[in-house]
Amino acid sequence: MMAKDLQSGPSDLFEALGERLRSLQTEVGAVESKLRLTQIQPILVAVTKTVPQAAIRVLLEAGHRVFGENRVQEAWEKWPPLREDYRDIELHLIGPLQTNKVKQAISLFDAIETLDRPKLARVLAEEGAKGRRLPRLFIQVNTGEEANKTGVFPAEADSFLALCRSELGLTIEGLMCVPPVDEEPALHFALLQKIGRRNGLSCLSMGMSGDYETALTFGASHVRIGTALFGPRSEA
Repeated sequence: MMAKDLQSGPSDLFEALGERLRSLQTEVGAVESKLRLTQIQPILVAVTKTVPQAAIRVLLEAGHRVFGENRVQEAWEKWPPLREDYRDIELHLIGPLQTNKVKQAISLFDAIETLDRPKLARVLAEEGAKGRRLPRLFIQVNTGEEANKTGVFPAEADSFLALCRSELGLTIEGLMCVPPVDEEPALHFALLQKIGRRNGLSCLSMGMSGDYETALTFGASHVRIGTALFGPRSEA
């Protein structure tokens, strides 16, 4: 099921989303129980890039409240009316953030998972100094050191975290990564876990539809699920 098909699909397609959600929640819970996770209960972040409001409302009606969007502008077009109806939504930005959209982002999102460079950190700190509420912040680590991806390289993660904490006074909640598609994700999840442990961060956003079970074995606190819920995405 393509995301674009959801816009005009019959009601039974929408109804199937609730069942998919419940199935994924059960699977995440089963892995959690198997691993005997006790410190953090993993959170399923439903990724709604290109997904229309009608499909999102199905998950909201099913009781789900944590969602992820890749683009600030798309999120602004969809989420304000949904927040009017469901006040306890938790919305995560999981795509790159341009500094000229920081004000928009902090007004809408409850968490920004893609803090990835000093310039962005400084702009966020400036907004905080003005008394504006800052979302919870995750540092994105480019564990594969890929040139076409954002995120700090692993060797720079500790110093960047120190800059955010000590110099800029930002509270960092956790780390996020997106492993290279052609490499074993476990290696990258293990690396993110190692960086998190030595910096006292237990919140790790890692794992997507194809590898979230592996991510959970390395302590993922958040798994970002899109395709397993909505099918392959259109890139509109």
